[in-house]
Amino acid sequence: MNWENGVKLEILAPAGGRDSVEAAVRCGADAVYLGTKVLNARRNAANFDGEDLRETVRYCHERGVKVHLTVNTLVYDSEIPQAVSVIEEACRAGVDAVIVQDMGVAVLCRKICPELPMHASTQMAVHNLEGALQAKELGFSRVVLAREMSCGEIRRVAEQSGMETEVFVHGALCMCVSGQCYLSAMVGERSGNRGLCAQPCRLPHRAGGSGGSEYALSLKDMCLIPHMRELEEMGVTSLKIEGRMKRPEYVAAAVTACVTARGGGRPELEQLQAVFSRSGFTDGYFTGKLGPQMFGIRQKEDVTAAQGVLGDLAALYRKEVQRVPVSFSFEMKRGSPTVLSCRDNQGRPAVVTGAVPEEAVSRPTTGEAVEKSLNKTGSTPYRVVKTELSMDDGLMLPVSALNAMRREALEKLSELRRNSVSYTVRNVEIGQKSPGIGPAASPVPQWRGRFHTLEGLTQDIVDSLDRVVLPLVDVFNAFNNLMLKIIPPEKIEVEIPRILFQNTEAVGEMLRKVKNFGICRAVVSNIGAVRLAKEAGMELTGGWALNVFNSLALEEYRAMGLSGAEVSIELSAAKIRRLGGTGGHESLPYGVVSYGYLPLMIFRNCPVKNAMGCKKCGKQFRPVTDRTGAEFFVDCESGGQCSCLFNGTPLYLADRLEDFAGVSWHALYFTRESPEEIRRVIRAYRKGLPWGEAGLTGGKNAHGAFTRGLYYRNVM
Repeated sequence: MNWENGVKLEILAPAGGRDSVEAAVRCGADAVYLGTKVLNARRNAANFDGEDLRETVRYCHERGVKVHLTVNTLVYDSEIPQAVSVIEEACRAGVDAVIVQDMGVAVLCRKICPELPMHASTQMAVHNLEGALQAKELGFSRVVLAREMSCGEIRRVAEQSGMETEVFVHGALCMCVSGQCYLSAMVGERSGNRGLCAQPCRLPHRAGGSGGSEYALSLKDMCLIPHMRELEEMGVTSLKIEGRMKRPEYVAAAVTACVTARGGGRPELEQLQAVFSRSGFTDGYFTGKLGPQMFGIRQKEDVTAAQGVLGDLAALYRKEVQRVPVSFSFEMKRGSPTVLSCRDNQGRPAVVTGAVPEEAVSRPTTGEAVEKSLNKTGSTPYRVVKTELSMDDGLMLPVSALNAMRREALEKLSELRRNSVSYTVRNVEIGQKSPGIGPAASPVPQWRGRFHTLEGLTQDIVDSLDRVVLPLVDVFNAFNNLMLKIIPPEKIEVEIPRILFQNTEAVGEMLRKVKNFGICRAVVSNIGAVRLAKEAGMELTGGWALNVFNSLALEEYRAMGLSGAEVSIELSAAKIRRLGGTGGHESLPYGVVSYGYLPLMIFRNCPVKNAMGCKKCGKQFRPVTDRTGAEFFVDCESGGQCSCLFNGTPLYLADRLEDFAGVSWHALYFTRESPEEIRRVIRAYRKGLPWGEAGLTGGKNAHGAFTRGLYYRNVM
């Protein structure tokens, strides 16, 4: 909450550079969020570092504005020392909170400075109450909720989690749930999870064949400003404006619109749309009105509209705004030095002693003259709300002396305010990988088959695998299926849908019931699923979508109760080999996804549904084609409320398995393969066959029949 005037609804503005900071502050933001030059999800913004960061924090604190620092990218083991430096610098600068995605970074924050508030980034894909509660258990004080949530879903978290909740109220919408997009990395080696998304979704894509939009993956910008009263009523803590890559005029327009709406006025949404939009705005996720009307692109008229409003918007933040209330107390007594006390509304005192007043010859200093002098705060962020005077008659103090006392008192107060946040920083030594422990001690990996549906499973396929991963909902709905009876319960892992906006209680009940049938293992791919599975008493395995990037994250998931985890599909083979225990700690056993049509995006607003409708689609694998002719495909997630975009070319590593020495298992990710193709894949991996000898057909893309994924590429 805003520390100056106790408002219940914080307005949080983006700041990609100093001009944007000034635009946000002068237009009335209660807080800004910004990043350093490294390890933040907008690495192409100007950003802040060193003395620049410290001075920006001082500037904001003097004006009663909080600063949240983004440390919200996934971090390689080799970058852990850099992450330590960023966190230490954040503490020295006195930021009010850090925004975190990586579990390893969260570990560092707790070790370096337990009192530093942590906010769970939207990149963590927290989208239900269970996810918020798990974040709370991990030490986060605030959760930045997924942008795809509806009004009712936000309300449930805000009212029941006991955490601060932050909701995006304006700005760009990603097609994919944040933290779950791998498209940019796959097609251009620029990871959205590491702050360098190339936005390939904004380019032409056609879904479901020849019908539908040419831009099937590009959403309009969101705008929930008209819903501000509703958000306030449900108990949301902070309204977040997206846009650290946008110009300061955009920041000024968005903050002004939010401040106006919060005050009960009519915001200038037309002006806001003019400065930046993609064919207008949408509130479709919030209202639950999904569909093609939510899609849009940046058109020529959107660009030209900005030229007519930039000058007016720049004027909004050209001058200092007196936003901090102060009170003065002035004492002038015969024979004693004059005293001026100044206090802000937090009670911080600044006291200045001046000259001994003289006896007035003709024009004594009056109370009116003193008040007039003290009210001259125009070049400062202060506004005088109260003045108390205690003055003997017949005395004189020059106006220049009064002005000097006022300036000195306000400068002393400013210094107190600039340095109002301080932390104790602990020295933390992060060890390197400990030899001889961790998964390298288990040189013979398991073969685990992950199946998109139950169709195609046969006795011989089951017998050829060490574990079989099946969708939870499909297993629950097929207890009487003869196929299930051929699989020993101890061999099955049920996979919880990674995105569950609704019906989490029903999923928890499914987990308890399948456990009664002897199935005791669950794959979890979101921290909300971690909580659901733990409450059901299941043994937990982390899925690749947990985005495990470093050894500290592995240790954190071990502490959360996981028995193993698949590492991120964005890690290279070389980086995977270097994972392991640190500082003498044993590593959590880990596996890799070694085969399959990789999931690249997960949607709540299905592009195929928009193009042809669910009935015509029939929940079949439907194509999405980009501008180069490369083909992807979409299918519904079993039991979830989403659909997934899969790569059109399968990952194949059967002849490269020696590059993954030390992993505990290889996950073979089966989606649309026939039983015969599944048998060929398993045979090829057990024999280490090259693609040409595996008898597989592969994808239809011009890039080749198969891909090595990102395991041999330089993902930035």
